Amino acid sequence: MGWWRTRNRASSPSACLLAGTGAAACTRSAGSLKIAFALRGGKIGTGADRPTARIEQVTTVERSACAKVILCGEHAVVYGRPAIALPLPTLRARARIETGSCAFTIVAPDVGVTVSLWRHSRRTRNPLARAALAAFELIGQRPPRATLTVTSDIPVGANLGSGAAVSVAIGRAIAAHFDRALLPEEVSQMAYEVEQLHHGSPSGIDNTVIAYEQPVWFARGKPLELLDAKIGAGLPLVIADTGIATPTRIPVGDVRAAWERDRDRIEGYFDAIAALVHRSREALERNDLAQLGHAMNANHALLQQLGVSCPELDALCDAARAAGALGAKMSGGGRGGNMIALARDVAHAEALREALLRAGAKRVFT
Repeated sequence: MGWWRTRNRASSPSACLLAGTGAAACTRSAGSLKIAFALRGGKIGTGADRPTARIEQVTTVERSACAKVILCGEHAVVYGRPAIALPLPTLRARARIETGSCAFTIVAPDVGVTVSLWRHSRRTRNPLARAALAAFELIGQRPPRATLTVTSDIPVGANLGSGAAVSVAIGRAIAAHFDRALLPEEVSQMAYEVEQLHHGSPSGIDNTVIAYEQPVWFARGKPLELLDAKIGAGLPLVIADTGIATPTRIPVGDVRAAWERDRDRIEGYFDAIAALVHRSREALERNDLAQLGHAMNANHALLQQLGVSCPELDALCDAARAAGALGAKMSGGGRGGNMIALARDVAHAEALREALLRAGAKRVFT
C-alpha cells in the first residue's frame, strides 16, 4: 500500500469532495490538513480499485498533572488509616500529542525511552504503554497516528508522585485529542492501575490527589473527602530530596512482612499514626502551625519505628529542626526520597532551604 499526502493551508471544497465529507465538515477543521490516498498497485483505479481518502486534522494538544506530597499518614494508609496529601501545582508532568503519519508512539526524552504502542498488549507491564492503552479503552477509541511526548519537572523516585502524574497527564492528553475531558475519578482509576506496576499494593493516595489536584483526606475503602482548596495552599513547607531513589514497593513490602510477623505491634503503630493525622487536620483547619509541627515530628518517630526511614532522611530532619523548623518528617515511601519541613513563614523557608542544602540535600523545593 502506498500513501500520497498533501498539506492544505485552508479547507478547500475539492479536498472535502475527495473525502466524501462535504464542504461544511472541512470548514470546521482548523490548522493544516493531510489528505491520504490508499492506493492499490501504486496507481489510481476505478470502481473497487478507486482510492479511499481521508482528511486528518494536524493537531497538537498538551495536558499536565501536578506532583503531590504526603503531609502525614504514609504506610498506615495502606491499612485503612487516613492520610493527608497536598498537591504541588508548581511541579508538573506534561503529555503532548501531535498527529503524524506513523503508528502511535510514546517518547520520553527525559529518560531516553521510546515506546511503539502497537508492540504492547492491554496487560503490558510497560507503564507508559499501559497508561495510554488504558486511556484509549476508557474513551472507546483506537490509537491514532500520532506521537505522544512526555516530559516532567517532578523528580523520579522521590515520593512526589511522578509515576501517577505522568499517567494522569497521558490520560488527559489522549482524551483531549478526541475532544473529551475525563472526570477526576476516571483518570484516577486509570492511573491507579498503572501505580500497581510501580508499587505492587499502592494506597491509591498518589493518583487520587493528583487527579483531583486538591488537598485530600484519604482512607482506603472509604469515600474520598476533598478538603478545602485553601488548606495547605499557603503552608510554608520545604521539601528536600535525599537523592536516593528507592522504589516504593520495597519499603511497602517490608512493612507488609513485618505486619504479617507481628500484627498487633505494627497495628499499634498504625493507630498512633492515625491519631496524628486527625491532630494534623485540626491544626490545618485552625492554622495552628505549632501543633502541626509537633504532629509531624511524632509521625516521623513512628515511621522510624516501622523501619522505613534511613540515615539520610533522619539527618535532614535533624538539620531542619536545628535551623528552627516547627516540624520535620520523611514523606512518602521512605528509605530515600524526600523529607518535608515546616517553616514559620516564607522568609524562614528560604533559611531552611539553605540549611538543608548544607546538610546534604540534593534538591530543595519551596
